[in-house]
Amino acid sequence: MRIIAGDWKRRQLRAPAGEATRPTADRTRETLFSMLVSRLGSFEGLSVADLFAGSGALGLEALSRGADNCLFVEQDAAAIRCIRQNIAALRAQQQCEVVAGSVMSLGPAKIARDLVLLDPPYGTNAGAVAIDRLARLGWIGPATWVALEVGAKDDVKIKALDIESERKVGPAKLVLLRWPEVAA
Repeated sequence: MRIIAGDWKRRQLRAPAGEATRPTADRTRETLFSMLVSRLGSFEGLSVADLFAGSGALGLEALSRGADNCLFVEQDAAAIRCIRQNIAALRAQQQCEVVAGSVMSLGPAKIARDLVLLDPPYGTNAGAVAIDRLARLGWIGPATWVALEVGAKDDVKIKALDIESERKVGPAKLVLLRWPEVAA
C-alpha cells in the first residue's frame, strides 16, 4: 500500500497482518479520492474522521492532500499499532488523533467534520448504523461529505443521508452521501 497523491505521494504504508483487517486497495482509494476531488475541489483545511480505520490509509491520504487534521477510530489492537506506526513514519502526530475503540462508542461531537470516511467490514451494515448514529450526535453536519466503502453487492440504506453518488470498483462499492437538503 502507498499514498496516492499529495505531500506524501508514493510513501509506503503498513497494513496489519492477517485477515482481521481489509485495507482499501490502491485502485479503490484512487477512485474514491478522484470522486471526492471532483466535488470538494481541494482537501485544504478539512477536518477528517477515518472510521473503521484499519491501517489509516484513507485518513492519511486526506492529510497528504492537505487536510488539517484526522481522527482515526479503530478497535483492533494490531490495526491500531499499524495506524500509529504509519503516522509516526510520516511524522504526522500533530495532525492526528487515534481513538482505540468502537465507532459506536463515540459520544457527541464538539463540531461536525468536513469529511467522514468509513470502511467497515463488508456485509455487516455497520457503516449504515454508524452513519445514522453519528448524524444524530453531530459528527455529520450539513456541509459534511460522507464516503462509505461497502462490498460491491451490499445494499446501502441510510436513514439520515441521501446517496449523492456510488461507483463499483472491483469487489468494493464506493458511496458518497450528504444531508438531503444539500444533495438536492
